[in-house]
Amino acid sequence: MDSIKRYMRFVKPYKWEIFITIIIGILKFAIPLFIPLLIKIVIDDIIDTDLSDSEKMKMLFYWLGGTVILFFIIRPPIEYYRQYYAQHVGNKVLYDIREQLFGHLQKLSLKYYANTRAGEVISRVINDVEQTKNFIMIGLMNLWLDVSTILIAIGIMMTMDVKLTIVAIIAFPFYAFSVKFFFGKLRDLTRKRSQALASVQSYLHERVSGISIIKSFTLEKHEQKVFDDENGEFLDRALDHTKWNAKSFAVVNTITDIAPLLVIAYAGYQVINGELSVGTMAAFIAYIERLYSPLRRLVNSSTTLTQSIASMDRMFELMDEDYDVENKANAKILPPVSGQVTFDNVCFKYEQNGENILQGINLNIQPGETAAFVGMSGGGKSTIVSLIPRFYDATDGAVLIDGHNVQDVVIQSLRSQIGIVLQDNILFSDSVKQNILMGKPDATEEEVIAAAKAANAHDFIMSLQEGYDTKVGERGVKLSGGQKQRIAIARVFLKNPPILILDEATSALDLESEALIQDSLNRLASDRTTIIIAHRLSTITHADKIFVIDHGLLVEEGTHESLMQKQGVYYDLFQIQKLD
Repeated sequence: MDSIKRYMRFVKPYKWEIFITIIIGILKFAIPLFIPLLIKIVIDDIIDTDLSDSEKMKMLFYWLGGTVILFFIIRPPIEYYRQYYAQHVGNKVLYDIREQLFGHLQKLSLKYYANTRAGEVISRVINDVEQTKNFIMIGLMNLWLDVSTILIAIGIMMTMDVKLTIVAIIAFPFYAFSVKFFFGKLRDLTRKRSQALASVQSYLHERVSGISIIKSFTLEKHEQKVFDDENGEFLDRALDHTKWNAKSFAVVNTITDIAPLLVIAYAGYQVINGELSVGTMAAFIAYIERLYSPLRRLVNSSTTLTQSIASMDRMFELMDEDYDVENKANAKILPPVSGQVTFDNVCFKYEQNGENILQGINLNIQPGETAAFVGMSGGGKSTIVSLIPRFYDATDGAVLIDGHNVQDVVIQSLRSQIGIVLQDNILFSDSVKQNILMGKPDATEEEVIAAAKAANAHDFIMSLQEGYDTKVGERGVKLSGGQKQRIAIARVFLKNPPILILDEATSALDLESEALIQDSLNRLASDRTTIIIAHRLSTITHADKIFVIDHGLLVEEGTHESLMQKQGVYYDLFQIQKLD
């Protein structure tokens, strides 16, 4: 039950609110316990007496009048505050958990996201966290209220007849044993069902994101079959859970149904022998329902709590994911840099026991220089560039900026001085302005417009229906590739970093867009260290340094002219592209 202990740390700040809710709840559940007692009073003390009819009516009026006040004036506000505080606490705890989880997700490295489906993460943050709310509502509140109701009911029944009370609770031990037996296995079945649901959600998330691919390849029937398999797996796990749950309910409810029969039999025997009044018998039969209704709720609670605990397990599994890249204990703030980038015998592999992707990379880029990385796809160019902002950490050797090892500085102070423009830039489903502001969230409107103008984006933005307030849609689907790229460049202009990384930023564009973007990139690259990953070598002939990467090795280095004269790997690549 380690998950429960950990969960209680989120609950602890609200312990007094929970305590007040429980007290209010006990009052709410205790009030209906007066009804069986009222039945006994009406039968034994009013109807079955020698009083005159007018006196009986008078007493009946007094008792019922008091009951009306209790139920229609006192109970409603108690019910309101119990519901309000219960939901209030539950929602605040879930808010705190999701806040911490989102902070945790932002610290996880790209390696985690490369190996984990987005739908799986979303399922844990949304579905599993929501399921844990039942632990607060039921485990920390309703469970105690039901137990309190049972104890109060037993106390009242004891004052009326001890033997009959013992008969009424004789099924309790059998009930406790059956709950322990059946609900032990339910946690594992619940976990499997949740995992299967997360798989369906992950699959759905990916396919909705890639619906254009499905339609373009006419894969609808194939995808329907695959989805049916995923959905069928969830159905199997859900039915396994349902079968076991149904067995447990059948057994437990049978046990709880035996008790009323025993009470009716024994109470009837006592009344026939003159040992018990009719009113007491009627009250006892009414109390049996009050006694075993909470017990049946406890059965439901056991199921729901089991689901909550299984969801807690999955939630904490996510929370326990290690950070591959994090600040050292003594990490220092990286001061404003001039932009020197050095690789000192750098090696890298994605998996601890895997093969090196990069092997002994040594290079130096001076402040203000433009450096380009070229080579065949899969050679390691993007990996090299990913080590500079610490998206990954070098396995051996060191990456230095202005002589500072990037692993020794605070990550935020490092990345705040690096601007990145990718081949496929992600835009969020917000306004154009909000997407540009990601470069500098506190920028003024004038700064945003100036950045857009520098990126050759202002004119097309103004032609949009709502200008800078136009929503771009998920991943920027309402914009062309060139428009998305110019907004991405605008936010880097706004950030104004001393180091710029361009990862094949123009390779997927038409000639007109490329010309506009190349112009804005040239403007962006001036007076700052610029690192380019290039597919088309014709776009980087102006670079101060060109590094040729082949199978994780730095095989050539120089200017375009010197490398062409050398007639090595770069020369061969250039000739191939020239022929193309």
